[in-house]
Amino acid sequence: MREGVATGMMASSRKNLALQAPNGLALPSQRSPQGAAEETEMEWNAVPRLQKDPHVGHEPERYDDLANLEYPAALYSAMEQYLPAHLLKAARDKKIAFLERIWSKYRPNGERARHREYREIIRQNYQPLHENLSVLNPEEFFVPSFRSAIADGSNEAIRQILIEHSPGVFSFDMLEPSLCSMIIDEVEHFEHWAQAAKVKVMRPNTMNKYGAVLDDIGMENMLDQMMTKFVSPMASVLFSNVGGSSLDSHHGFVVEYSMDRDLDLGFHVDDSEVTLNVCLGKEFSGGGLFFRGVRCDKHVNGEAHPEEALDYSHLPGRAILHAGRQRHGAKAISTGHRANLLLWCRSSEFRELRKYQRDFSSWCRECLTSKKEHRHRLSNTKRRQAL
Repeated sequence: MREGVATGMMASSRKNLALQAPNGLALPSQRSPQGAAEETEMEWNAVPRLQKDPHVGHEPERYDDLANLEYPAALYSAMEQYLPAHLLKAARDKKIAFLERIWSKYRPNGERARHREYREIIRQNYQPLHENLSVLNPEEFFVPSFRSAIADGSNEAIRQILIEHSPGVFSFDMLEPSLCSMIIDEVEHFEHWAQAAKVKVMRPNTMNKYGAVLDDIGMENMLDQMMTKFVSPMASVLFSNVGGSSLDSHHGFVVEYSMDRDLDLGFHVDDSEVTLNVCLGKEFSGGGLFFRGVRCDKHVNGEAHPEEALDYSHLPGRAILHAGRQRHGAKAISTGHRANLLLWCRSSEFRELRKYQRDFSSWCRECLTSKKEHRHRLSNTKRRQAL
């Protein structure tokens, strides 16, 4: 699924998005059980709405037996519990149509059709170099310390393998060198095929001019398993306040930096709830990351506190895990060639619920500071009035 576009340079057009009224979505009103058929017909002709809270006890249908879905099958199952009550027992095609009407606003008009055609060309004509990359093989792909921590599953085991460099920025050893090499080889093989076949490669986002979307070249299933079985347990522990406990889709890609490709990457936030960033190699100098703290849209251009400012140097096979709203960028590479695997992990539940929120103090440092200052002013006012 190529839904991903980096939120990009902090342009004025993005300011205060969190403060705007929801675009075409509203909380549903209470409906009586009578007239369900009429209400269902009205729903198709109205702006689609999701429930604010999930239907407890509802067993969602599976969608992985259907071909040509616009989005990962797991996403339909995960979001089904937020459908209006009268749609829970509707046919799957009705549920799919309803959900896709909502999700369509996340993608520019026309992009889905172009991407569908692009993926079909690849599917019919591209022969992967490493077909084993289509399925996750933890014993071959991950280092023992990472596998053991996830298998244990406890907060203590997970935190034991982590280094927290600054608030909310964690690193840990993750990928075996053999997997790093295979992914780089596969991307290079795909680039050569695309050039020979005269297929224009769809790049990972609007900021990177080089690299490839791994989901497009046969690795979607493998990366989905990686997110579900290995990233989600960590995200649930570390980022539950920003959707880390409800990750249900991903955008997986490789970016490349060298003197004849992208040199650096500007200050931005990711189109994700949680981002996994793993250095694949090769040999390089420079090109380190810098981080400046998590902010909501209103405060995205604010100053960083000293403890939030971090400069980080990549090591092949070592991963960085951070919230998508963590402001960051990549410094210019000096020599060599650096390739990184990015897995943007997303939560549809968190994204929908965030539309109704006005208080982001649970994860935005500036919102929390403003909230504390407001409470302090109120307290002082009440104290003076009492004198």
